[in-house]
Amino acid sequence: MRVSVILPVLNEERVIGARLAELAALGVEEIIVADGGSSDGTRAVVERHPRVRFLTAQRGRAWQMNAGAAVATGDVLLFLHADVSLPEDALVHVERAFADTRVVGGAFRTWTVADRPTRLGPLLHLADVRSRYSSLPYGDQALFVHAGVFRALGGFPLLPLMEDLAFSRLLRSAGEVRIVPARVRVSGRRFIERPLLYTAIVNVYPTLYRLGVSPTLLARFYRAVR
Repeated sequence: MRVSVILPVLNEERVIGARLAELAALGVEEIIVADGGSSDGTRAVVERHPRVRFLTAQRGRAWQMNAGAAVATGDVLLFLHADVSLPEDALVHVERAFADTRVVGGAFRTWTVADRPTRLGPLLHLADVRSRYSSLPYGDQALFVHAGVFRALGGFPLLPLMEDLAFSRLLRSAGEVRIVPARVRVSGRRFIERPLLYTAIVNVYPTLYRLGVSPTLLARFYRAVR
């Protein structure tokens, strides 16, 4: 089973190099970085990894991930945020999940870690509870899906926010979505920098989305307070 890892990025010069090195060490055969118009040195860092494909796309995770998926050649597409680190046995868990023919996709549990000393450390794991019990994976859970199923579903809905939940709903309608018993390490940098905003995005925004609030409206508020 060949896995293509797709990373949507925007100004990730500080972390993208380490992530690409990790993926190479895991034996990932195809790595695609879909850039939304970075103004820092992200592209230069990526180009130091000759086996990684770099492409530019319209800004927005949905657009970027779809662009990466359009050129991917793997049997499985795994969508990874630049600040999320896969476990060493990630590919084993993906293959085990698909050994069950009912499974069309899946994701990992999360473990949020502090990148620097902070008094907010104990609060970082609040978001991790959601990854253990929710049947609808979020983007930070390293969502993976059969390439054919992804394309049959039309890819990620082109939404400015909540594209991960919208796609998870589509995926669940196609078959079983398996949360594997392994954790990805998620950087707590966004929570540390903007704890109130991050808490709203993780907890309040999904609830509002499920209640019918437009992702466009949520994205407009997000940009206003970011």
